[in-house]
Amino acid sequence: MPETVSFLVDPLPHEASAEFLEASFREIEPGSGALAVNDFAPHRGDGIFETLAIIGGHVQEVEPHLGRLVNSARLCELPEPNLDQWRLIITRAAERVPATGEYALKLALSRGLDPGPKPTGWVNVTPGADFATAREDGIRVVTLDRGVARGAGERAPWLLLGAKTLSYASNMAAIREAKRRGADDAVYVSSDGFVLEGPTSSVLARLGDVVVTPPPAAGILHGTTQRSIFGHLAERGIDAEYRDLTVDELLGADGAWLVSSVRMAAPIAAVDGTPMSVDRAATAELNAYLLSPRD
Repeated sequence: MPETVSFLVDPLPHEASAEFLEASFREIEPGSGALAVNDFAPHRGDGIFETLAIIGGHVQEVEPHLGRLVNSARLCELPEPNLDQWRLIITRAAERVPATGEYALKLALSRGLDPGPKPTGWVNVTPGADFATAREDGIRVVTLDRGVARGAGERAPWLLLGAKTLSYASNMAAIREAKRRGADDAVYVSSDGFVLEGPTSSVLARLGDVVVTPPPAAGILHGTTQRSIFGHLAERGIDAEYRDLTVDELLGADGAWLVSSVRMAAPIAAVDGTPMSVDRAATAELNAYLLSPRD
């Protein structure tokens, strides 16, 4: 079976029949030229995406990711995705790769050909990277100014801070800057001094008996992995809450993690060069949960 699989998708309206759903996408050669140069995705980054993990043949958290896709479409004023179509495509894509190991399934929806308005869609499945060291030993992060104050997402919704858009150039630039500073990743901080999120992850910090994460209202993407972890912690009787988090609180935390759909939980081992304690037992428990089948 192939380890890299790609599909080109013709997004359908909601009233489409099952027959049309099956005919609405086709497998293409990975890396082949399939996206028009006048699509809004390559020359404006005008679109949305989600990345789902496939673990041992099981696609993780399909509904939370599709729910966020719908929210991103709403924020970007794109047509509401036909979720029956995307569920079917996700299933077909996962069937095309081996039922062992870890894979990343990325689905994307752009505004379509300039001048539009018919959207373009695609799916790409690739083998997951080796995150064993990050999951076990942790990662070093630097704090980077996001350039906006906490709550900017509510005051300026056109910034699309709560949408997962294709416009990820600044996120990638932040990771490159972190590496230039000798770190592995970054944590965005608001201009008024509050922790926000990582360029591709959510921030969790354990303060005493409570695990906290910054609230989505602060102008961050609401993480699917973070929400899943909060549900898991609640089942174990561990308090978890959304609240503002300062950099000093992050530095003083009993443990902290960057969490995301593919890397899972990576403990923070240092912030701006200051070492932090890595709770290996708690991290192993978190990743055991995240790597188990989750719906």
